[in-house]
Order: sequence, then C-alpha cells, then structure tokens
Amino acid sequence: MDLAKTGSPGPQVCCSRLRWKGMYVDVERDPTIPNPRDGFFWCSLTMTCLGPDGQICQEGRCCSGRTCFDPL
Repeated sequence: MDLAKTGSPGPQVCCSRLRWKGMYVDVERDPTIPNPRDGFFWCSLTMTCLGPDGQICQEGRCCSGRTCFDPL
C-alpha cells in the first residue's frame, strides 16, 4: 500500500523526552534477539510514567499533538 496515495501519515516522531531502559544499554544490536523494549516508558521531564500533560508515556503516544511534545 502506498502511503502517499492513501493520505495516511508517515512514521510518527517520538518526543525527545521519552525514555526506556534499553536506551542505556551500550551494545551493538544483535538481529537474532527480539526487540528489547518491554513496554515500560517514562518522561525525562517528570521522571514518571506520566508526561507533564498527565497522559501516559508510551511509544506511539508521545508524539506531535501533545502539549508537552518536544521533537527529536
């Protein structure tokens, strides 16, 4: 399916404040190991699972449209 023809948006840009523990593992990616993201995210501004707007921090949710969004 051609996204340009359907008018669907492209990939979303995550907020620069979104964090997950895999960000802090400094090793080369191994393609034989599944995605290490376990679904636990936090905001580096609030240091909790809620952003400054009171909404849950999550990949796919911390993107443009939120009042606290800060692009990468």
